[in-house]
Amino acid sequence: MKPVLVVLTGAGISAESGLRTFRDSDGLWEGYDIYEVASPIGWNKNPQLVLDFYNMRRRDVCNAQPNAAHFGLAQLEEVFDVRIITQNIDDLHERAGSTNVLHLHGEICKMRSIHDEDTIYPYTDDIRLGDLAPDGGQYRPHIVWFGEAVPMIERAAAEVAKADMFVVIGTSLNVYPAAGLVDFAGDHVPKFVIDKKAPEVHGLPNVQVIEKPATEGVQELITLLTQ
Repeated sequence: MKPVLVVLTGAGISAESGLRTFRDSDGLWEGYDIYEVASPIGWNKNPQLVLDFYNMRRRDVCNAQPNAAHFGLAQLEEVFDVRIITQNIDDLHERAGSTNVLHLHGEICKMRSIHDEDTIYPYTDDIRLGDLAPDGGQYRPHIVWFGEAVPMIERAAAEVAKADMFVVIGTSLNVYPAAGLVDFAGDHVPKFVIDKKAPEVHGLPNVQVIEKPATEGVQELITLLTQ
């Protein structure tokens, strides 16, 4: 059996593909107040604004391409049982060839009814007001907004607990509950943190910090794990 390599990725891995995060600009995301476009309160206040925002995000993702970090993680499947847990809503891991990807915060290329968070539909065009699911509910992006529960977090924690090695790439480790996943990796498990501005990891045992952008850091990780 292949060793289990669990990887937690954040916005930093997709930044080099041109996808920005609201944390780049003091709580604004492409000029929007994040709570106006990514919270149930914002949706109830102005669903058209929220749909316009996510329609733009989906187009951005469709126009972006996976980078060397995404491809590098897919390449590691030749040697390891790679299980990716991503905070990102894009599909760049999948397009790079990764076959086991868990999206903590939803997926921009999927939608669901406002009445049913479990039935998910793919879509390739804009969602518009008046677009209704079979249950009669307005379609909304399949995204976990601020203030909503993260339904995949328990499954993600179980994955981390199985890790023979654990890697964190491109995340500030400030967004909870995702940041708490590091605590589920055993003390004996080798850990790697890759980020051009690495977060503080005081008290995290058996950790190696690679303070580089994701593309360079993943190449270094591949060398370390396969030499």
